[in-house]
Amino acid sequence: EIQFDGFTYPALDQIFSHAARMRTRTRSNITCPIVVRFPYGGGIRALEHHSESPETYFIHTAGLKVVVPSNPYDAKGLLISAIKDPNPVIFMEPKRIYRAIKQEIPDDSYTVPIGEAKIVREGKDCTIISWGAMVREAERAARELESAGVDCEVIDVRTLSPCDYKTIIESVKKTGRAVIVHEAPRTLGFGAEISARIQERAILSLKAPIFRVTGPDVPYPLFKLENYYLPNAEKIIEAVKKVIGF
Repeated sequence: EIQFDGFTYPALDQIFSHAARMRTRTRSNITCPIVVRFPYGGGIRALEHHSESPETYFIHTAGLKVVVPSNPYDAKGLLISAIKDPNPVIFMEPKRIYRAIKQEIPDDSYTVPIGEAKIVREGKDCTIISWGAMVREAERAARELESAGVDCEVIDVRTLSPCDYKTIIESVKKTGRAVIVHEAPRTLGFGAEISARIQERAILSLKAPIFRVTGPDVPYPLFKLENYYLPNAEKIIEAVKKVIGF
């Protein structure tokens, strides 16, 4: 366990150069069944190294699995799956929702499969794709847009690597529109990869360009400015209205 997202950087050499490569390096004779668990993301009025979203570094590294739950039920089920997995798993917890959501959680052990996204709200007009704390913002945006006659589908990606592109593509083919939401900076964020996959496999179904709602390309700011930095429901609504009106 690493205390905060920004404290992972000194460990990256061991994670990238050794843990991620162990299976391939030994021709599967040795695996590295570890879980690297840490809180990430903003919204807690903290400084840099405490509020960053470094998922892209891990997703880009072959040999790692990357998991981001958005609620307590998935957190327990995905963590148990990660512990049972023979490969190294990066388990990122959105700290701003640690005490924001209450659910009834079974006492018994259960698993949520790694590699499966979840449609948390069905809709027909636009697909909103997100993970972690941004799923709540996406759901809030979808509820407000419903009153304006816009029916949004919301996908919780849950596992960023391996990513369930099949669920995403099928949804976008149905709605014809996509808005991707994440806290990390825009350039080369995971939203760009999702956008590329949609373009490759569903471009003829698109009725509008794919929009991204992300953090800007700057270091995470002082807490007085984090509300300007972070995506929120209002910014998502603005993006959805643009794709609907295209």
